[in-house]
Amino acid sequence: MAVSKKSEPLIPGLPDEIAELCLLHLPYPYQWLVRSVSCSWHRTITDPAFLLCKRSLSLSLPYLFVLAFHKSTARIQWQSLDPRSGRWFKLPSMPCAKPVGFASTSSPHQGQLYVLGGMRSDTETCMQTTFVYAASTNQWSTVSPMTTPRSFFAAGNVNGKIIAVGGSGVDSITSVECYDPDKDTWKPVPKMPTGLARYDSAVVGNKMYVTEGWTWPFLFSPRGGVYDLESNTWREMQDGMKEGWTGVSVVLDETLFVISEHGDCPMKVYVPGDDAWQYVDGDKFPREAMQRPFAVSGVEGKIYVVSSGLNVAIGRIYRGLNGEFLAEWQLVAAPKAFHDFSPSTCQVLYA
Repeated sequence: MAVSKKSEPLIPGLPDEIAELCLLHLPYPYQWLVRSVSCSWHRTITDPAFLLCKRSLSLSLPYLFVLAFHKSTARIQWQSLDPRSGRWFKLPSMPCAKPVGFASTSSPHQGQLYVLGGMRSDTETCMQTTFVYAASTNQWSTVSPMTTPRSFFAAGNVNGKIIAVGGSGVDSITSVECYDPDKDTWKPVPKMPTGLARYDSAVVGNKMYVTEGWTWPFLFSPRGGVYDLESNTWREMQDGMKEGWTGVSVVLDETLFVISEHGDCPMKVYVPGDDAWQYVDGDKFPREAMQRPFAVSGVEGKIYVVSSGLNVAIGRIYRGLNGEFLAEWQLVAAPKAFHDFSPSTCQVLYA
């Protein structure tokens, strides 16, 4: 498995193969931080084969990445939470420090986070930028820009392709485009039939769902659209889905859940065959410790909800004896220093 090419030993007294295994077992973000220990460690950790070894051995673990917004200073920063230890790590700043109205998505198992478009806070002009954070290097990079400047829009990862939908501008309100990370290219895809004031979006299988959502006090039925990557077409969202989509969404194992914005924030699951929503049983969402706004992500049967102050509720979703969905919640309290931060978005990456 040797990936390093050097004359000096990685760890004196140990064969390099054993030393490499020791380095592979260092958790994120320490692997990247210890590059400065020696030239041999730097060469090994930055070798692409080292990352391939880590993935092949299934040593990557899920971490929660949160973009936090400071209410008083309008400062933003990305933070990463290790759910196992409760420790937070600050990420490097994005190339554009203060965008608003951007969209984010991720490739969880590739350890990549995408931040798209948005509006410059100083000039209030929409941007075309595409920034990518790689957990393997703890660095941001700039890749090919979108073909259309966008702000306040939806984005999702559909079978490895990044889809950007809509926006607040005249040119972007119904436009849609697709990014291929392997080719580093964007291309237009069919437009939405009608523009939506985006409320929420989710990806289930090869389809991306975009909903306008309810507007209090529920004076009209919401609109929603569904983009199918395989057929490259749009269709109307089913009535039951869009009318019951009353919260922020998360997808686990191609099953759509929402945490309601109303009352005690009950969790619901969408049943496609019935075009209806059912409440999730088990523990109640820890509403007392979790104050809006919420940002939500999920992976491997667990839902991660970030609230104001960056408290995190981790919900384990499982099936009961009768096939019903059940939730079991664990609270990870944030440091007091995060009291004035609110979450803008969050993603789970393997690192």
